[in-house]
Amino acid sequence: MHNNSKTIMTNLMWRFLERCGSQGVTFIVSIVLARLLAPEVYGTIALVTVFTTLLQVFVNSGFGTSLIQKKDADDVDFSTVFYFNIIFSASLYVVMFFAAPAIAGFYNNLELIPVIRVLTLVVIVSGVRNVQQAFVSRNMMFKRFFWSTLGGTLSGAAVGIYIAWAGYGVWALVGQQLTNAIVDTLILWVTVKWRPKLLFSFKRLKSLFSYGWKLLVSSLIDTLYNDMRQLIIGKLYSSNDLAFYNRGKQFPNLVATNINASIDSVLLPAMSSAQDNKETVKAMTRRAIKTATYIIMPLMVGLAVCAEPIVRLILTDKWLPCVPFMQIFCITLAFYPIHTANLNAIKAMGRSDLFLKLEIIKKVVGLALLFSTMWISPLAMAYSTLVGSVASQIINSWPNKKLLGYSYLEQLKDIAPNIALAVFMGICVYCIQFLNLPVILILIIQVILGAILYVLGSKLFKLDSFEYVLSILKKFKHKRG
Repeated sequence: MHNNSKTIMTNLMWRFLERCGSQGVTFIVSIVLARLLAPEVYGTIALVTVFTTLLQVFVNSGFGTSLIQKKDADDVDFSTVFYFNIIFSASLYVVMFFAAPAIAGFYNNLELIPVIRVLTLVVIVSGVRNVQQAFVSRNMMFKRFFWSTLGGTLSGAAVGIYIAWAGYGVWALVGQQLTNAIVDTLILWVTVKWRPKLLFSFKRLKSLFSYGWKLLVSSLIDTLYNDMRQLIIGKLYSSNDLAFYNRGKQFPNLVATNINASIDSVLLPAMSSAQDNKETVKAMTRRAIKTATYIIMPLMVGLAVCAEPIVRLILTDKWLPCVPFMQIFCITLAFYPIHTANLNAIKAMGRSDLFLKLEIIKKVVGLALLFSTMWISPLAMAYSTLVGSVASQIINSWPNKKLLGYSYLEQLKDIAPNIALAVFMGICVYCIQFLNLPVILILIIQVILGAILYVLGSKLFKLDSFEYVLSILKKFKHKRG
């Protein structure tokens, strides 16, 4: 058990480094591009990205998770899914190629046609990469992700900045995303030794589909629901409104989803291997919620209270309307570890049927909130995500009261010290902005003060998550040394 725990945390650290490295580069590049490009360009690409994201759900969800979860998955399973993905992703691309004029007509923007036809190529790339990613996750080889993602991100950054500098507008963002996906896939293909065999089994495909289709539908519902706001804003409001909504969401997403994705990708295979031991799965779920919240909460609170000086300094005043969106999404995403850990426990226990039911319930609640706010303003729609997030926390955690004996109230009790300390830190940091100082100096003081208060508070109140994170960092440092 001890060795297994070390393996999990080492892989978690590699996954976390991968996400931080790639998104750190992406963050810097997005700042450069935001200064070079107008907000309406981001509105255009955000609209197209909604469609490519939906298509990638079909390719990336379901079968990949099935390969990770299946105890005795072999070359027949992996090769079968690989060939199916290639054919399926190519078919999806053909559909989007011919649907592009209709989509552009609906949004009264003919510029969307070539953008859709080129950017949708990432779906085919995802079809090639998906099984390699499942193989890496199943065999806990997350160091491979670090190099492939970082290589793709750096290559995409270089291409995107060059195209923007050359004055080609939206094509800078298209080139960035497409190059990123292609290079990422190539590096993963070279570094991971698995190769498809000339094997295919409809029986195996059907078996994997029986588990995976529920997760696929769940993921599709979730993606449609999350992106529906962007589709509605793109239709009812301006490209600038969509750009400010997306930019406000991007900064909190950069932090929260990377930490969350690191935990998610490592936790599912680890939990799946221990699915027959309820106490072990509960312990993993508990530790994931406490540790991830300890890391995410101060970052989200800090970003929320420093939102205005950050936008002024980094993006310039033309992006100031994104500040309230950023603050709303910071609060929403601060509680994401509760969603991730609970849902991973349900998937690991083999209850994909229950997973699908939860998604349907959450989306009914969320759509009711969305439709009641969509005619008011984009900001009102953003607030509806916050309310929906609270409801989703309760819904996601409810089954684990019975499956694991770990209720939502118990989970809140576990993370209450982290929340209290982060809020106290946020109040102190917020007060700094009333000093009559330059924006950059205010921001530096806020960051330093926030870090000092959170670390000192953690030591003073002896938060076990603080001690746990320290111990993991020391082990990782020692192992690398």
